[in-house]
Amino acid sequence: MSYDSTIHAKAIELTKLSYEMTAAAGSGHPTSAASLSHIVAVLMYEHMRWEPANPGHPSSDRLVLSEGHAVPVVYAACADLDVMIGRKGALRAMTREDAMTLREMTSPVDGHPNPIEGFPLFDAATGSLGQGLSVAAGLAAAARLDGLDKRVFCLIGDGESREGQIWEAVDFIKDHKLKAVCTIFNCNAYAQSDQVSEQQSAATTAAKLEAAGYEALVIDGHSPQQIKEALSTHAQKMHDPQAKPVAIVAKTVKGWGSPSQQGHGHHGKPAEGDELTKALEELAATGTQIGAMSDTALKIGLMSPQKPKQAARSQAPSLTEALKQFGMESVLAKGKLATRRAYGVALRALGHANGDVVALDADVKNSTFAEMFSKDKALANRFLECRIAEQNMVSVAAGLSAGGKVPFCSTFAKFFTRAYDQIEMAFNSGANIKLVGSHAGITLAADGPSQMSLPDVAWFRSFATVRTHAGNPGFYVLQPSDAFQAYKLTLAMAEYSGACYMRTLRPDTEFLYSDQHEFRLGGHEVLVQGRDLLVIAAGYMVHEANKAIEQLDAQGVDATLVDLYSLPFDEEAILDLANANNGMILTLEDNYGGGLGSAVADAVAADGGGFTVQQMFVKRLPKSGRTTDELMNYCGLSAAQIVQQAMAMLQLSTA
Repeated sequence: MSYDSTIHAKAIELTKLSYEMTAAAGSGHPTSAASLSHIVAVLMYEHMRWEPANPGHPSSDRLVLSEGHAVPVVYAACADLDVMIGRKGALRAMTREDAMTLREMTSPVDGHPNPIEGFPLFDAATGSLGQGLSVAAGLAAAARLDGLDKRVFCLIGDGESREGQIWEAVDFIKDHKLKAVCTIFNCNAYAQSDQVSEQQSAATTAAKLEAAGYEALVIDGHSPQQIKEALSTHAQKMHDPQAKPVAIVAKTVKGWGSPSQQGHGHHGKPAEGDELTKALEELAATGTQIGAMSDTALKIGLMSPQKPKQAARSQAPSLTEALKQFGMESVLAKGKLATRRAYGVALRALGHANGDVVALDADVKNSTFAEMFSKDKALANRFLECRIAEQNMVSVAAGLSAGGKVPFCSTFAKFFTRAYDQIEMAFNSGANIKLVGSHAGITLAADGPSQMSLPDVAWFRSFATVRTHAGNPGFYVLQPSDAFQAYKLTLAMAEYSGACYMRTLRPDTEFLYSDQHEFRLGGHEVLVQGRDLLVIAAGYMVHEANKAIEQLDAQGVDATLVDLYSLPFDEEAILDLANANNGMILTLEDNYGGGLGSAVADAVAADGGGFTVQQMFVKRLPKSGRTTDELMNYCGLSAAQIVQQAMAMLQLSTA
């Protein structure tokens, strides 16, 4: 019984500190932490192969806390084990005093796991529930690509298992045989406001897992021996090609060890004053009752001596060269190509040039043209089909990024809206993700508004207004207008360490540029230089604007046309162009408001100069139409309507 008594003692110790640190913070979730105390003790003190002195080491086993609110118990273990914390260049051993700074503004000990604040044990920010298992799958996929024999442990709450993304990840892990993921459900029977549904009970959860093709091990989550045996079973079977993936369903007690803290009404409520005193006394009594005693030395598992494979790197070819290499040279003679196809060519070229690039798609690879990557035999092992499960795809990408990969996620731009929360959590984690949404805007025409992305530019643009810890924009939002630009921007995204979103189009668009043009994140291109009016457009609207510029020229109006393909942009340069055009600015975009036009208007407002800004965007609910031209006219964005708006602006300015 010495092993059991030692783990019991450690669980008591960790739970006590969880109560104390949440009491000091005045907020937190000590009862959830208590339910995980034995599992965390076995994992972090005895089973995981890792080094507290180097918690982010690439060959170490990983721990993903999907139920991020239970993090105090992990913090308690880290304080006890002298785990290194702090940002790069300023790492130090965590102390009990650090634990007591939980949730303080200047502390790396955030209220929920947050690696970018200085906690390298964690690979992703969690706390928005349901996402951790997908992150764990991404970490496991990256490890497999690197040839690393490491395991990824994911702790999931029973309440959060109601989230559909959990089961998207369960399917994904099964599909891709990612048996290195050790999925652990913490079934403590209570969610936030009530007991969990019978559908989230241990028995039903196990049945769901077995129906999905898993071996589900139902255990007492406070029995050290049962926890140890279940984890050992996972270790034994993860390399057995005939074995099913193993998941652990642990029956636990919320508020374990402190009867006064159990039952309904204690979620997210720290024990303070007399309540804290009573909880700690009860924990001590529980320890005595179960024979908790540190009479066995626990030894952390040894890390694998393996090192990640070094990814090959080379210079990607130009679009023209890539088309020739891939047998697509005839495309050039047509003089036009859809930006979505140019993205597919770029992705395939990148796959050969950068061994860290990984492609993911959500069952639309034949439309996004990510299939060009997947069908290349040399790259197929770095393509992950995620099926119709965009939320899982984005969180898997966050895990791949944490594993050192450069993940490109492709789907219809419209469908990324399903994953806004996952995108934000990946952003919060500092993930180096690249999102490419095809079939963007109203140019989709015949498929109608259910397939059109219309609020996406405004949403992603909000992240472009934020600065990361490195001082970079939270996101670059890219809208290429032709194939050469789409190709070059895809390459630029891969070279940039940070989050990017690029919109691509279904219809073919005429070439505006060539291999000789260079494009950069944050850049723009002046296509026509004038003096009367500055027209700013992006994506498909650049082509519509080109037609309008010709018509304006016929009426004696000398307009400047800027392809503002990137948000954020060089505000000073754009305002200089506006000054050279009488301060008259007309913005064009094929989506709802709050995007490009609003970004320009914000720059104008911040400058305080005498500018006039008119925004043209989709101001009515679109519908199906047979052609793109029909939709442009229906939504007030045709070349003729642009000319009409421009003339009205100029007449007002001279009145």
